[in-house]
Amino acid sequence: MKPIRWGILSTGHIAGIFAQGVQRSKTGVLAAVASRSLGPARAFAKKYRIPQAHASYGSLLKDPSVEAVYIAPPHPFHAKWAIRAAQAGKHILCEKPLTMDYPDAAKVVQAAQRHRVFLMEAFMYRPHPQTAKVVELIRKKAIGEVRMIQAAFCFDKLLDPRHRLFNRKLGGGGILDIGCYPVSMARLLAGAALGKPFVEPLEVKGTAVMGRRSRVDEMALASLKFPGDILAELSCASRADRGPSRVKIDGSAGTLAVPSPWFAAWDPGTSYLWLQKRGERKPRRIPVPCDRNLYTVEADAVALSIRKGQRECPAMSWADTLGNMKVLDLWRKSAGVFY
Repeated sequence: MKPIRWGILSTGHIAGIFAQGVQRSKTGVLAAVASRSLGPARAFAKKYRIPQAHASYGSLLKDPSVEAVYIAPPHPFHAKWAIRAAQAGKHILCEKPLTMDYPDAAKVVQAAQRHRVFLMEAFMYRPHPQTAKVVELIRKKAIGEVRMIQAAFCFDKLLDPRHRLFNRKLGGGGILDIGCYPVSMARLLAGAALGKPFVEPLEVKGTAVMGRRSRVDEMALASLKFPGDILAELSCASRADRGPSRVKIDGSAGTLAVPSPWFAAWDPGTSYLWLQKRGERKPRRIPVPCDRNLYTVEADAVALSIRKGQRECPAMSWADTLGNMKVLDLWRKSAGVFY
């Protein structure tokens, strides 16, 4: 397969992580990087051995050597540059959340449709073998009928008003930045339980604690009710460490625990699931091997879809992304979180 030639918009932390993922991939090469000024772009290009450095995002989108772009600036800039990338005929992998709200997400999807380019929201855990194994077990009724899903993404980060996570102007706050993960997982698992790729909740109720200095949601909870009487308890926090971020699914015949749902083993290695059947004294450990880095798996999934002539990735379709954005909007509205 001819490798995808990647251009990276932004030189931030996640851009560097993705660049390393592409470097380890056999399906892609790094062709160009862009920042808002030439200095950071050149430094990033030197660090990751990228041939072209651009002083603006617009300049990179005009670069004929670039086939697909990874969009990694803060959330408020995703819609603008994803639409511009589509107009330039570039395939798109855009960091989550795709946009700040559902209306803008719909505009990005429409742009991808109009210009016939690939588009995927970068939930890196979705194409990973671990996620596929969890979905397989739920579909096979390994724990019976799913009753309740618990999903958390929480950590305690030192408050820094300059950091994008605590900066309202940069889309700071937990629900959009990390709450999007538990929402996407709950919709995926409820769908698997009902024999569908994903399913939308019937009810969304949320609450949040706003930081006094940051004025963004630093802790938030949500309860979702899905068809089939499936409930989900979701939590996210940037200022509270509730222990390891994990996913737990309770069923009529047992429970399934995912100790590292978002990052799996990260690098090549084996992650583990824990299956506890009702009546059994000890849970069974289920190994899930993977021979690639987490972000390499993501880059490979994009490359394979593009080379197949697909404009969507089965792991994270456009309809899935739009549904996720709707739930995030409802969670924020219920919790009183507005931008």
